[in-house]
Amino acid sequence: MAVFTKLLKEDIEKFISDYSIGDLDNFEEIVDGIENSNFKIICNNQTYILTIFEKRVTEEELPFFINLKNFLNKNDFNCPKAISDKNGKILKKIKNKTAVIISFLEGKSVEKPNVKMCGEVGKMIANLHNLTSKFEEKRPNSLDLKHWKEIYKKCLNNESETFNETMHLLKNEIDYLENNWPNNIPRGVIHADLFRDNIFFKNEKISGVIDFYFSCYYFYVYDIAIVINDWCFSENGEIFHKKNFLIILEEYQKLRKLSVVEKKSFNILLRAAAVRILSTRVHDYIFHPPNAMVVKKDPFEYLNILKWHQQNEIFE
Repeated sequence: MAVFTKLLKEDIEKFISDYSIGDLDNFEEIVDGIENSNFKIICNNQTYILTIFEKRVTEEELPFFINLKNFLNKNDFNCPKAISDKNGKILKKIKNKTAVIISFLEGKSVEKPNVKMCGEVGKMIANLHNLTSKFEEKRPNSLDLKHWKEIYKKCLNNESETFNETMHLLKNEIDYLENNWPNNIPRGVIHADLFRDNIFFKNEKISGVIDFYFSCYYFYVYDIAIVINDWCFSENGEIFHKKNFLIILEEYQKLRKLSVVEKKSFNILLRAAAVRILSTRVHDYIFHPPNAMVVKKDPFEYLNILKWHQQNEIFE
């Protein structure tokens, strides 16, 4: 989450007048993350999230995300539910941008998850994959190898020497991924963004999952790889927490067994997941919007994670 589009109180009051959620009591900007503009709004003592979609998400894709969340809600998966206005409309306009109001989930994200929490995450991902295997809509991955390569090329022209080593390593790694990309491994609709700040806990149990705007039809293992890179490494990316990894995989496989080909493809998809975050974080540092309230994240954390996977195989 982030804030690229600024709103005044009167902007929000006008927007919510089309809804049956009451009057605006208070609101605040949410600055975590890097994608859309988000506001916590409180109406008649009830909390909601107002999301304004910025450039990366196209209007044509939005019904997929809305339908996916509604499908999951109906199947008792804890994620936000889109709120309709008085005319039954979900997607609306504010400041000439598409916006939506969604339900608010209780709980908090965790910075340093323990082993028990990681086990909960493993169960949740398997449950998600089992459910989405019955979801009939598909959306291609809008941030895969082709797009990382484009991001890399865009970043090449920057004048900063800060990322010289990183750019050299990225070029070689993207070449490696292109030459070794796996095929014929199980796919389905995945979340594709299950970082710690997108999973909420209450009393060490998952209370909800948010931010489905990277969801796509892609490799199941890629979803797990993103989680392992974020949940199983130290803050600087240098230390691998094997216990976290083992419990995630153990609990996942109680509900969905990984095939032999999925295990064989794990290392390359862990490296791919690291390249995705490394390349996008470098991009966001170089092309940081001067007026945006965004929490910039450290690219070198994922440089270290990528190097670790280059030297180590999780499944040996």
